[in-house]
Amino acid sequence: MKKLIGIVFILAGLIFVGTAGYQIYQTNAAQKDALDSAREIVNRSTDERKNLTEPVEFEPDHGETIGILYIPKLDAELPIVAGTDEDDLDRGVGHFTGTGFPTQERQILLSGHRDTVFRNLGDLEIGDIFEVQMEYGTFQYEIEETFIVDADDRTVIDYSIDEEVLTVSTCYPFGFIGNAPDRYILNAKPVN
Repeated sequence: MKKLIGIVFILAGLIFVGTAGYQIYQTNAAQKDALDSAREIVNRSTDERKNLTEPVEFEPDHGETIGILYIPKLDAELPIVAGTDEDDLDRGVGHFTGTGFPTQERQILLSGHRDTVFRNLGDLEIGDIFEVQMEYGTFQYEIEETFIVDADDRTVIDYSIDEEVLTVSTCYPFGFIGNAPDRYILNAKPVN
């Protein structure tokens, strides 16, 4: 009987590890596909692209790959996807619906998982740079502040901001297993 129980536990463990491995594979493949799509979007209009200062009308469809978030300090090139549903975040960095885009003089809110795209976000410091690459230009933002809020705190989403600010968020603590109780927030202002 003990031998049978041992075999059941071993099989359960193998199924658990196999399922987790397959999910990691699927997430990595989805992120790679989204990044390839983002590179194509950003690069196809390279000759026509300008770093605009006039507000741009930009309304992507939910789930659409819209650009690249490049983090020079981490040498991380991450696809930006319109939306923050679980499927969107599995593909890359999610753009929170209803917030702005570069040149729109509003808050731009990007979110991502701490264990995938934002694995090393805690290594960033005040003064480090985010670069948002869109089909209509490349825009740099310098980190001005970082802070931690409760997971249910929605005050970091501010539709009343009338100046451009890039807000990046992820779950916190970084090494936490399961649903993290907090959010790590970075605010960055445009580099002129």
